[in-house]
Amino acid sequence: FNRGIKVVRNSSDLPDIICYPDQLNQVWTNLISNAIHAMNNQGTLTFDVGQENSEVKVSITDTGSGIDPSIKDKIFEPFFTTKPRGEGTGLGLDIIKKIIDKHQGRIELTSIPHCTTFTIYLPINAKLS
Repeated sequence: FNRGIKVVRNSSDLPDIICYPDQLNQVWTNLISNAIHAMNNQGTLTFDVGQENSEVKVSITDTGSGIDPSIKDKIFEPFFTTKPRGEGTGLGLDIIKKIIDKHQGRIELTSIPHCTTFTIYLPINAKLS
């Protein structure tokens, strides 16, 4: 990570889950990249990982500018981006959503200035095709 970013990790033991690891790696990479961009390379990135009922819960929180409530419903649409031309394709969150759906999970977003959290829930006993 960049020198201007503090990383906080809170985790507990997790059960193994059935998943497509390379695809989930893409989810984490995209979310972390977006968070770093939102914080302008300075701030705190917090990972909370644990089990909640029959799901693994992963929350990634950044201290960036936040997501305007007026665009919150659009951020998972293909080609929607808040980044300047040439910096983003608007496909990252669309791809994330599709990967989470493929894992029979869900993604939730909460955002106020200086506190944006994406929370991913993945079922422990998913039947993937």
